[in-house]
Amino acid sequence: MTARSAPPRRAHRARRIILIGLMLGVAAVFAAIALLLWTSSKVERQEVANLDPADGQRNILIVGTDSRENLPDEFEGNFGKFSGSRTDVIMLVHFTPGERAQILSLPRDLKVDIPGHPTNRINAAFALGGPDLLVDTVRRNLDVQINNYVEIDFAGFAAIVDALGGVAMTFDHPARDEKSGLNVDIGTQLLRGPQALAYARSRSYQEFRDGGWKSVGNNDIARTERQQEVLLAMFDRATSKGNAFNLPGFASTVAEHITADESLTVGVMVELGRAALSLRSKDVEAMTLPVKIVTEERSYVVPVEPEATAVLEAFRAGLPFPS
Repeated sequence: MTARSAPPRRAHRARRIILIGLMLGVAAVFAAIALLLWTSSKVERQEVANLDPADGQRNILIVGTDSRENLPDEFEGNFGKFSGSRTDVIMLVHFTPGERAQILSLPRDLKVDIPGHPTNRINAAFALGGPDLLVDTVRRNLDVQINNYVEIDFAGFAAIVDALGGVAMTFDHPARDEKSGLNVDIGTQLLRGPQALAYARSRSYQEFRDGGWKSVGNNDIARTERQQEVLLAMFDRATSKGNAFNLPGFASTVAEHITADESLTVGVMVELGRAALSLRSKDVEAMTLPVKIVTEERSYVVPVEPEATAVLEAFRAGLPFPS
């Protein structure tokens, strides 16, 4: 007995459903491409010398500057009044696709040899020669290849935190910094942009303990650890399932507030976005270069050996940081 053919009307409906599905798929692809191109077009570009070509793994030098330009009104009086900009945060980020991301913070007071200049703190390289000299200084002193450069200022950092809907941070004690404007209660708090920035930048950090306010961790090393805490909280928020619908707006905000080298193309952004979204917070390692404080003609931090060498070797190879 021969099989009966499907009724013409049913076959026509099936073809129409398939056609609509294909059209929606094509539209989605073009919409994604358009979003990426539009987002990329909003990134401010800067030509940066001394960058290395990527060879499968990628290292990004991320710099947070203390520029006071475009600060919202709620920041008024919290960070002083200075012209120009200096590097307030220096981080190296390494992506090993499908495995891990590593964040290595470099204290701004790290003692380094700056090419063409006397020995100084690492943040002086940016003040003396901008991104070009900072990239060259990091490479020469740490023997780390740098493939891309990204820069963000105070206002941009706060805007990105707000685009995520804030970041959740847990405090064992009430905390404050009267200079940066930080003021939080005990427990898990949702920090909006201004408070997240005040925590990350705190230089006069205090906790309420035993009936009074006590200064805690006010050196450069503790400060970089607080910056990492905020960054990891931001990563956790950005990659959470509940934040999926906010990603286009988040990507747009990031693009509006960063300056990047010209080689950070749409293709690279897609690669990095795919790598980031495939990871969870447990796959992201954060460490500050092991250092100690020394006082010579001025106060510096210098690498502690052999720990610093071991951390740098792991970072270069994309291997887990030593415990």
